[in-house]
Amino acid sequence: MGKALIIGCGGVASVTIHKCCQNSDVFSEIMIASRTKSKCDALKAKLDGGKTIIHTAQVNADNVDELIALISDFKPTIVINLALPYQDLTIMDACLATKTNYMDTANYEPLDTAKFEYKWQWDYRQRFEEAGIMALLGSGFDPGVTSVFAAYAQKHYFDEIHYLDILDANAGDHGYPFATNFNPEINIREITANGSYWENGDWVETEPLEIKRVYYFPQIGNKDMYLLHHEELESLALNLKGIKRIRFFMTFGQNYLTHLKCLENVGMTSITPIEYNGMQIVPLQFLKAVLPDPASLGPRTKGKTNIGCIFKGIKDGKEKTYYVYNVCDHEECYKEVESQAISYTTGVPAMIGAMLIMNGTWNKAGVHNIEEFNPDPFMDALNKWGLPWIEDFDPQMVD
Repeated sequence: MGKALIIGCGGVASVTIHKCCQNSDVFSEIMIASRTKSKCDALKAKLDGGKTIIHTAQVNADNVDELIALISDFKPTIVINLALPYQDLTIMDACLATKTNYMDTANYEPLDTAKFEYKWQWDYRQRFEEAGIMALLGSGFDPGVTSVFAAYAQKHYFDEIHYLDILDANAGDHGYPFATNFNPEINIREITANGSYWENGDWVETEPLEIKRVYYFPQIGNKDMYLLHHEELESLALNLKGIKRIRFFMTFGQNYLTHLKCLENVGMTSITPIEYNGMQIVPLQFLKAVLPDPASLGPRTKGKTNIGCIFKGIKDGKEKTYYVYNVCDHEECYKEVESQAISYTTGVPAMIGAMLIMNGTWNKAGVHNIEEFNPDPFMDALNKWGLPWIEDFDPQMVD
């Protein structure tokens, strides 16, 4: 049907590319572009021979002119941004210049500040609308599927949603003393930043990992989870009717937190440059270089993830609760696409979001968060492409 340019070749990109090749009726041609072309070539070699035609290219996603040249040459229907969040704006600039649709899985954040906000990308709304092209923000799992879950709940089960808790649990075991399941730099910045939640029209800020709850996750069991700030809270606060409070929780084991606190105490999680042997280095970037590559965790990770949303609100004048979630098995993911479940649960929704733009199901010029669209085709696609969802109409609530 069309061509997609995929920027990035890490763990999430690998899953998305596998899934695009499985969906060759929509993705007839793709280009994999990254700073390190050899990684793109290696993935192409694995997947060549199917119906999807695969090209590769080298590109610096920080360089708008290089991006414009690549997009202009390949002429894709959509650019799927699976690079780093620091590069969102340069890729959006290139899409504007070439009038090409854009999609990502995580919002922009400045390189020198651990701050997650949509304001920088929302500033592109008018320009994308005037250009007649679409930008879909946050088509991963959280943000992404969790926001689609919210839109689905609002459409089918509630007149008003008053409370929403997003719960992200990973019960996987990779066997390392300390490793992160996605990009270490992004992961650690997220966890060590102040937490926050949205309540009654205002943001309530907390110390990092200050708020802890224990929750029973189906197929996983009781897990310690901690309140974090997450970008989808910002858009959902605007797009959910009647909402009073939104919180985001993620599970962490004590071993992980002990290692993280030690690294933080000795300055290794800092993003402030220091001088070392006559050069400037960022401690967190050095730490990323010595930690295991998340893309290498697939063959050694066992266990499951459980990610979903618990809603409380009103339907026909009566109080109602609803829980919708996905359980994903690390080993099953590796058998299918040689990836662990964290990358899988982000990479599959990236393909689905791009597919719905490619086939015209979602088509609205401007910059949009994923919950602004009809959730039904996305929910159907989750069941088809490997992330089936489960509903519970009498869930345990988070206190």
